Amino acid sequence: MISYARQGEQNDETSQAAVDDHIAPAPRVSVQAFCETVETAAAVQAACEDRRLAKAHLKIQMGGMAAAIEAYRTAPTPNVILLETESETGILSGLDQLAAVCDAGTRVVVIGRINDVTLYRELVRRGVSDYVISPVGPLDIVRSVCNLFTTPEAKAVGRIIAVVGAKGGVGASTIAHNVAWAIARDLALDAVVADLDLAFGTAGLDYNQDPPQGIADAVFSPDRVDTAFLDRLLSKCTDHLNLLAAPATLDRVYDFGNDAFDAIFDTLRTTMPCIVLDVPHQWSGWTRRALVGADDILIVAAPDLANLRNTKNMFDTLKAARPNDRAPIYCLNQVGIPKRPEIKAGEFAKAIENDPIVSIPFEPQIFGSAANNGQMIAEISANHRTAEMFLQIAQRLTGRGDSKKSGNSFLAPLLGKLRRK
Repeated sequence: MISYARQGEQNDETSQAAVDDHIAPAPRVSVQAFCETVETAAAVQAACEDRRLAKAHLKIQMGGMAAAIEAYRTAPTPNVILLETESETGILSGLDQLAAVCDAGTRVVVIGRINDVTLYRELVRRGVSDYVISPVGPLDIVRSVCNLFTTPEAKAVGRIIAVVGAKGGVGASTIAHNVAWAIARDLALDAVVADLDLAFGTAGLDYNQDPPQGIADAVFSPDRVDTAFLDRLLSKCTDHLNLLAAPATLDRVYDFGNDAFDAIFDTLRTTMPCIVLDVPHQWSGWTRRALVGADDILIVAAPDLANLRNTKNMFDTLKAARPNDRAPIYCLNQVGIPKRPEIKAGEFAKAIENDPIVSIPFEPQIFGSAANNGQMIAEISANHRTAEMFLQIAQRLTGRGDSKKSGNSFLAPLLGKLRRK
């Protein structure tokens, strides 16, 4: 008999709300779809290219219920069967026939046009994992398959945030570390910073940490990577913030394959609600994979022509590679350097076709002091305007609008005036 898995919910959300959903990636599973319409087959094919199904092996066939029953008379069933049915009659009898040839543990998702609660209850009673009303889009397929492997009681964990500079020297690492600090301190969300610049990473310096082990121990020993192993490599910065530090040494060459960090990211997802990747400014197979595979992306740019070109290229490339995700966001940094000609934020926004989330001013005194002391901006001046900008970015990237610093009290306007003075 087909095993019972998580019951699906009817999908009547708007497309934007769907894009904003956090959907955990599916594990390495086999999925076979039996479609009756070319529209559904196209949606499933598009879902195959989504990053969250990157590990799933998905095969598409036409013929619907009859084709599925015939196929599994002589072949083992996959982990998941996607089954489209256009007929209003024979769904239940067809599922009974399919159950007779299904292996134990196979999960079935039915795609149909009948919006009827009685039918839905009968499907659940027969062990169907999810029932999706057609017409369906790629994200409907992604959500349905991924949710099969997410336990209902599990809290949302494993959101990966990638921060990358549009050009070298724009301060992307500094912003990544300060945003992670805001996520941990102000949003009280457990987070880890993974410094991916193994040769020249600065996370250890910025957090005033010098751990004997770090991310290099994991990336060069992929067979040892598990939760316990990574826990030993983490350096604790605060109650809610941990660091997976880079060695920042040149005693070896750091050449990696495309999937070198996959095991690390997958393991971190299972234990940490938020993972902030400090991605070095380079374009290689593994950096592209890290960016495309992230849940959210922040591009850091300075207001000049080279940064504008690079931001535009990265924005367009990543948006095309992640059609079912939120578009990357970007911020401008080092704005207002004396005597330096700059491209205004409005011109930047016109070229990118998106506004920067914030424009961080050039303030060498406080940023220099923080860097030299191994502190965050909020540690030096909690009420500094850039600290508020980092919190704004943190809220946007995590989807959490509330923080421990509540501004809803009746004293908030007065305190704001005093801070400005």
